[in-house]
Amino acid sequence: MATALIALVFVLHIVFTLFGANPNSGVVAFVYGTARVFVFGFGDVFTPGDATIGLIVNYGLAAIVYLVVGRVIHRTLRQR
Repeated sequence: MATALIALVFVLHIVFTLFGANPNSGVVAFVYGTARVFVFGFGDVFTPGDATIGLIVNYGLAAIVYLVVGRVIHRTLRQR
């Protein structure tokens, strides 16, 4: 559940960026800050010329990794 919520934060960060959300808004600032905390080394895996494309790819990759790791942990704990 926790990894799915973190992945949701990454997706929200991507959506807010694509639609030009106001970074001074409380909700948007919270999402951006939380995403930066949990992105770890995935924030700069790919560095295309367009920063928005880089954000989409890198944060999207982080979301996928969190979902996969969460699923693996869930299956492992469920088997016990």
